[in-house]
Amino acid sequence: MNVENQDVLLDLEGEEEEEEDDDNDDGEIVLELNQVIIPTYGTVPEQQSLHTPEWVDFDDKPDSLFFKDGQRRIDFVLVYEDESKKMTHKRSNRKKQKVLDEKLIFLKVHAPWEVLCTYAEVMHIKLPLQHNDLKTRESAFNWFSRLFRVDENIIKPEQEFFTAPFQKELLSSFYIQDKDAFFNPATRSRIVHFILSRVEYATKNNVKKFGINKLLDTGIYKAAFPLHDSSFRHPSADPNCPSERYLLYREWAHPKNIFKMQPLDFIRKYYGEKIGIYFAWLGFYTNMLTVAAVVGVGCFLYGCLTKDNCTWSQEVCDPNIGGNIIMCPQCDKVCTYWNLTITCESSKKLCIFDSFGTLVFAVFMGIWVTFFLEFWKRRQAELEYEWDTVEYLEQEEQVRPEYEARCTHTVMNEITQQEEHVPYTAWGKCVRMTFCTSAIFFWILLIIASVVGIIVYRLSVFLVFSATLSQHISGTETIRKYLTPQTATSVTASLISFVVIMILNIIYEKVAILITDFELPRTQTDYENSLTTKMFLFQFVNYYSSCFYIAFFKGKFVGHPGSPVYWLGKYRNEECDPGGCLLELTTQLAIIVGGKAIWNNVQEVLLPLVKNLIGRYSAAARSEKVVPRWEHDYHLQPIGKLGLFYEYLEMVIQFGFVTLFVASFPLAPLLALINNLLEIRLDAWKLTTQFRRMVPQKAQDIGAWQPILQGIAILAVVTNAMIIAFTSDMIPRLVYYWSFSVPPYGSHSSHTMKGYINSTLSVFNISDFKNASKPFSPWFGTHTTCRYRDLRYPPGHQHQYEHNIYYWHVIAAKLAFIIVMEHVIYFVKFIISYVIPDVSQKTKSKVKREKYLTQKLLHENDLKGMKKNMGKIAEKIIKGADSTFRPKEE
Repeated sequence: MNVENQDVLLDLEGEEEEEEDDDNDDGEIVLELNQVIIPTYGTVPEQQSLHTPEWVDFDDKPDSLFFKDGQRRIDFVLVYEDESKKMTHKRSNRKKQKVLDEKLIFLKVHAPWEVLCTYAEVMHIKLPLQHNDLKTRESAFNWFSRLFRVDENIIKPEQEFFTAPFQKELLSSFYIQDKDAFFNPATRSRIVHFILSRVEYATKNNVKKFGINKLLDTGIYKAAFPLHDSSFRHPSADPNCPSERYLLYREWAHPKNIFKMQPLDFIRKYYGEKIGIYFAWLGFYTNMLTVAAVVGVGCFLYGCLTKDNCTWSQEVCDPNIGGNIIMCPQCDKVCTYWNLTITCESSKKLCIFDSFGTLVFAVFMGIWVTFFLEFWKRRQAELEYEWDTVEYLEQEEQVRPEYEARCTHTVMNEITQQEEHVPYTAWGKCVRMTFCTSAIFFWILLIIASVVGIIVYRLSVFLVFSATLSQHISGTETIRKYLTPQTATSVTASLISFVVIMILNIIYEKVAILITDFELPRTQTDYENSLTTKMFLFQFVNYYSSCFYIAFFKGKFVGHPGSPVYWLGKYRNEECDPGGCLLELTTQLAIIVGGKAIWNNVQEVLLPLVKNLIGRYSAAARSEKVVPRWEHDYHLQPIGKLGLFYEYLEMVIQFGFVTLFVASFPLAPLLALINNLLEIRLDAWKLTTQFRRMVPQKAQDIGAWQPILQGIAILAVVTNAMIIAFTSDMIPRLVYYWSFSVPPYGSHSSHTMKGYINSTLSVFNISDFKNASKPFSPWFGTHTTCRYRDLRYPPGHQHQYEHNIYYWHVIAAKLAFIIVMEHVIYFVKFIISYVIPDVSQKTKSKVKREKYLTQKLLHENDLKGMKKNMGKIAEKIIKGADSTFRPKEE
């Protein structure tokens, strides 16, 4: 049958011909697909009808996935509503009505063998040739990993086959033991969805409308989905149903399996490669986090054990040192002088995080992320081969129906030298790309504007808290010590920032989808990659901008008390918390990451659970009856168009927090590990219990997330080096210890940290305050000077209030540290990337063996068949020649 000239018509508006039957009362229609071909590009006017739909009765077998004949499998279900309720068939008034909502009509679709074979060839689906005969050596750690595997007696390991793209004329070369099992349910439903997404259903104003997705968007159809094979609570009563959903819930999604390995092959078999590759990546990432978490906990414990030896913190808490140091006000007029000992508790906490262990951990994480990405490439290559997606992008992926519908322009293909249809000209494509790029930059600038708004809030509200907090907070001195104006400003600003982030996320999701739809990518992979890039750019700025502000800008450009720097000419730039900006960065991360995790759990778990519970309660209140599998599944939640997009986005944003700012919080990998152990089971629980079975989709890899992860890994080296250099006090302490604690700059006879606090706090004469910044509160005591965090010459010096020699030594040391740390880590990353190949030797051998077998089994079989046919023809020719030249008998 000619692919270019054939089409199929399915009346997708629910106007099927109906057969009157007094015994058929449950609003279900059976539809069997004819063996016709959907063209690859566009549709044609000539349409061919399917088999006439027929009304059938439900046979009181709720677990059955077959029609009443027990032979034809239900491959797909379409649901629509009969608004008029005026059915042309008569409904009997039997006691057990089977449909909860009488408006619902269930259209059940079955694809016969010939249709499956035809479209398997059109879609280049790979199917088994023969068993994998390559011998594999078991790992030495198999005995250990076996403790965490799923019991093979419950979920049997999938057999390994060499595969090849299906061809009908070479049917005998494929491994077919059972025709009914040759195409598994996931492949069957994928083929049916391919057909339904390309069927034309109307032509209005010379515009062709086609595809089930369009009809779902407009509400003509209520749902379209493949069926789960059983209940997740108990196995199917039908012996022909494998109850894979029940096994997945029991051995994968149940909380008791939180420390068990995932049955990835079984997940892929049931849900498709796209779901499988997500859980494979998430599981691999979680396993790698175990190493990072152990090292992070070790560094944290090191900080806890050494905090009592932290000399500079002891000086802050010493009443004879810190108790005698009066600090200058941190804002104009309303702020007052304060004693350094108020920072005693925060300085003790800072000793835990701002230690030598943090430096070691930052270097380790820069190397860890390289190992993670390189080993994931190897694991991904193995899955590509095992799941038959190695050549997926080149051969199997089809053009999006939305793209096909707009292919009105003709261009010459440079490779084939043939005309092909495209939706826009080169100039049109340029205009679209310019518009999309401009829109992206506009919305990113809008996000930055919201961040500026938060900064202005911080600057303005700090003045209010400074003026009123100490007067209105009732309680002991301990409470006042912890609830400082800086703390109150930081916490409230972080909470507001989190709320703004969540609101902007909702807006930017719709904006990103609109921009991508206008861009009109050619394939679904192109669409998702384009959307992924846009959404991540939005989310990156949205989530990380406030952290970058605290880490690299806050407290860096404040001037000095006599000449402060103002933001927007009005607001005095805020200084870091008395304990330093590192602790404030940790607070910001904790609020955003913690709040995000809680929000996601509420949105992703509780919301579908509550909806399903309400639906089940309403259904139980209406009727007590046996409900078929398709209606059970209809009342579950749809997984949504974007599928796993938000799951990936959530994990990649977490990956950014774990790697980009890990120098400020070494426990981040441990928290991420705990979260991911729960995330795997929660996602599995949602898929198996709360959502309809999604249409299985192919996926070669994790798509655009891969280069995004690589970009984060490169940026993480820079950010962590800069956090250690500019946000923490490690470099100033090292400079003091090695240079300024001993002569010629210091007075100590040996290297020491004693006197560090006094050396790093500059002196300011209170008589030098300008009227605009002079505090209202009167000065107490006999002091004529106050101290502030900076490295400047004291009053009376010929260069008073200018940066001193210590400052320039520190700047040079910081720049040198960044350069050395970056180059060392990047060099190690390069060596690791070079040494570890992207594809293992075992996988390469399997790929070569499969190509060899494909050539041998398929092409050589053709030659044998040709020789056999030519031999028969030759025999006939010879016989004909013999009869011609044989002398006639007398």
